[in-house]
Amino acid sequence: MSAPKVYTWDELKSDEAKSKSGILMLIHGKVYAISKFLDEHPGGDEVLFGEVGRDATEAFEDVGHSDEAREILKKYYVGEGPEGTASAASGAKAPRDAAGGKATESSGGFTYLLPLAFLAAYFAYKFYSQQNAA
Repeated sequence: MSAPKVYTWDELKSDEAKSKSGILMLIHGKVYAISKFLDEHPGGDEVLFGEVGRDATEAFEDVGHSDEAREILKKYYVGEGPEGTASAASGAKAPRDAAGGKATESSGGFTYLLPLAFLAAYFAYKFYSQQNAA
């Protein structure tokens, strides 16, 4: 069995990799050619195209894909990602764009919900403290 192809960031960001006929997706350090799956993806092809050219591991995990979805993904495997991206396969959170983009960028809702929760708690405290004072 021959060694799997190792893709570079240039290959993953190329126009061919972003085209509907040649779309490549990097998830957990592995590269998948998912062109044939675009029409079947329950979330639509727009969400997939939004992750092309970067490490899509975080986006893939944030959605909470099922075991069945992970099995489907395996049949589209075409090779390994650039050096340094395989660490995500061990369960570590990979930077969203390991090619030099902002690694601090977060797409998780928790970032927005936590301040809102504190704000709601503050107003609830103020409301109830005024009710008890009266």
